[in-house]
Amino acid sequence: MNTTPDTFDVAIIGGGAAGLAAAQALGRSRRSVVVIDAGEPRNAPAEGVHNFLTRDGLPPRELLALGRKEAEGYGVRFRDARASATRRNADGFGIELDDSTILAARRIILASGVSDTLPEVEGLEAYWGKNALHCPYCHGWEVRDQDIAVLDSPFAVHQALMFRQLSDRVTLYTAPEREFDPIEREKLEARGIRVVHREIIAVRGNDNHLSHVVFRDGVEQSVDALVVMPHFAAGVPALSGLGLEATAHPSGIGTYVATDEMGKTEIPGLWAAGNTRDPMAQVMMAAADGLRVGAMVNADLIQEETDAAVAALRAGAVAAIGQRS
Repeated sequence: MNTTPDTFDVAIIGGGAAGLAAAQALGRSRRSVVVIDAGEPRNAPAEGVHNFLTRDGLPPRELLALGRKEAEGYGVRFRDARASATRRNADGFGIELDDSTILAARRIILASGVSDTLPEVEGLEAYWGKNALHCPYCHGWEVRDQDIAVLDSPFAVHQALMFRQLSDRVTLYTAPEREFDPIEREKLEARGIRVVHREIIAVRGNDNHLSHVVFRDGVEQSVDALVVMPHFAAGVPALSGLGLEATAHPSGIGTYVATDEMGKTEIPGLWAAGNTRDPMAQVMMAAADGLRVGAMVNADLIQEETDAAVAALRAGAVAAIGQRS
């Protein structure tokens, strides 16, 4: 084990859009920064990033490679590893990596995002991020005017109404015993969204494209896309030693890390950015949040350094007075 840790102003756990944006902002402010990244971006299965101005359709890993190169130009260092444990030390935090290396940092930004747990539908994972999707802004244009099936969930009506903007062939599939609120039923009917009481238990297709849903009775139906709602979970095990815990999201979509408006957690010196604190944020929104949190962490360090400088100045003045007297 390396017991002489490298020391940084800021350690960023997670090298996605939020982490890279925070790193770049801090690097440009001449902070020493390390980004710890396990190389498992949430959007890796997607063919392209969308609604990211000037980069629409770029494969997710290409976007991250560009962001890393830019951040490296400002002195940001990268460790391709996983943070496994974190503890406090005299100057801030000690972060142990899965290769037993220890890094030290005055501040931490958690930008590791969230993980998606998919509904229990056989075969679904193979098409996740392709034409099995959940966000109309991320992938909706790509399935416009197609036959879109919506898997029932507490958010299915909302999703069906959103995807209806993109196609007039939207069908919500649900269990036979499912009853809808009269207002929900009226909205679906008014928008021409079919409701079929048949439960989807599996999907099938070719290597890249989901083509059929399979019902519990074995009957299959051809579709062009399937809309599902995953469960989101913020990953915080590496920071549990500091007392950080994930919080149930008010919407019921999963867990996140609660912060104030600027990204500060209840644990002094620990901040969060991007999907870690806003699971529904798209890539561009996560990047913007990373920039903001990076700037806030820099401001926090400036305040600490200014306070120390003022205290030293006052101490020097008192000492000078003592020498004269």
